[in-house]
Amino acid sequence: MLWLLFSLIITLVLLFLSGIRVINQYERGVKFRLGRFVGILEPGFRWIVPIIERIEKVDIRVITVDIPSQEVMTKDNVPIRVNGVVFFRVLEAEKSVLEVEDYRYAVAQLSQSALRDMCGKAELDTVLAKREEIGNKIKEIVDKETDPWGIKITDVKIKDIELPENMKRAMAHQAEAERDRRARVILAEAEKQAAQKLLEAGKIIDKSPSALKLRLYQTLSDIAAEKNSTIVFPFPEEMLEMFKRFKKK
Repeated sequence: MLWLLFSLIITLVLLFLSGIRVINQYERGVKFRLGRFVGILEPGFRWIVPIIERIEKVDIRVITVDIPSQEVMTKDNVPIRVNGVVFFRVLEAEKSVLEVEDYRYAVAQLSQSALRDMCGKAELDTVLAKREEIGNKIKEIVDKETDPWGIKITDVKIKDIELPENMKRAMAHQAEAERDRRARVILAEAEKQAAQKLLEAGKIIDKSPSALKLRLYQTLSDIAAEKNSTIVFPFPEEMLEMFKRFKKK
């Protein structure tokens, strides 16, 4: 009799221990009783009836899922390989369990499909230059699809875009030609500005003989900076002025 009572106590203790569940702060427990959903368990120490009840824990933190690299044909028929990453979180734990079998896998597949569609509708230059804009469009599409599952897509990022080797070489040549064009434009603009300034200076010198003299003295000063230079005047400058007055008479 005592052995039977002891066995019963041991069985009850084991039954009680087997029903203990601990739900972390970042989790929610979806509780089922005989296969039916009966409620959500909040974080902390919880106990369920073994065999009759069970729970599925759902992580409500932001979850990161990689979008695997895949080959995509852009709108202008350029084959590229693109990968990315999607960030999401579960807002309604019961829907993420009741409405979809594996929400992580489902989100990854939806994101992969949306990435292919968006890159296929855009030209290569758009894909390269507007990654963030394409990521936002993918986010809107996937967020709308996953809304019935109680999931919120927080962000989608395009990580890497791999181009064919011939396209890389063509883009490098294009970039080099563009840099050469810009350098030529800048040089031509500089020459234009210099010519304009010289023209303005010539007009000022023509109107003012004093300015011409100052320019002459400046040139002589620059020449005299070289110690091995000798400047020879065939006749004094005053004689030039005298010849000018004589010519006017």
